Amino acid sequence: METENTEPSIEQADENGEIIVKELAKEYLSKGAWSTIAFLYQEKARDGNFGEAKVTLRRYQKIGGAYKQRSKFNVSSKAQAEQIIEVLKKWYEL
Repeated sequence: METENTEPSIEQADENGEIIVKELAKEYLSKGAWSTIAFLYQEKARDGNFGEAKVTLRRYQKIGGAYKQRSKFNVSSKAQAEQIIEVLKKWYEL
């Protein structure tokens, strides 16, 4: 999916302007012509309440001053996040 933004954000609203994906935090992991950004976000459930916080990692390419999303990875659960952390610790001997 290619999303063009002047400043990357994953916040989304529906056709009525109601927020359905709420961006809670954003951390640049790398910057430049190619940027990697970690987002913390919540999605609105059918009952109208926002669910648990989730994480997505996104890669953007900056072209002509605008960011185009090139790839993404969604961390599916807290358990998966913990597994990723453990593997990285092991690999980097942290």
